[in-house]
Amino acid sequence: MTDPDRLRAIIAAHRDAEGPLLPILHDVQAAFGCIDAAAQAAIAAALNLSRAEVHGVVSFYHDFSQTPDHRPLVQLCRAEACQARGAEALAAVAQVAAGERVRVAAVYCLGLCSVGPNARIGDRLHARLDEDGLTRLIAAL
Repeated sequence: MTDPDRLRAIIAAHRDAEGPLLPILHDVQAAFGCIDAAAQAAIAAALNLSRAEVHGVVSFYHDFSQTPDHRPLVQLCRAEACQARGAEALAAVAQVAAGERVRVAAVYCLGLCSVGPNARIGDRLHARLDEDGLTRLIAAL
């Protein structure tokens, strides 16, 4: 459930900036774990956009969710450089290690191409991953 006062504060913090929609959506996602229909409607009204416009942005970007999922998230780079270094095999290992307890999502480039395969957990980047290293990271969550 989105706290209306907190939502209004987030919108107010960005409303007068140029291109406020994405910063608002990122802050709402971070604060509430999702951008539900009520939040989308409030954001649309505050920015004089249609609900469809806001929903289109929320549903387009993989960083945004419309329903909360409080499991830890492992973002595994699946870009070409990491693929060349074995990321595809790591993806299967990650899914098995994660089970239903941890979310594993593909991202396409974490900017560490020379030291792949890579993953991001929260704000931390992990480079030169192998099966054992990735399994240990997931188990520690």
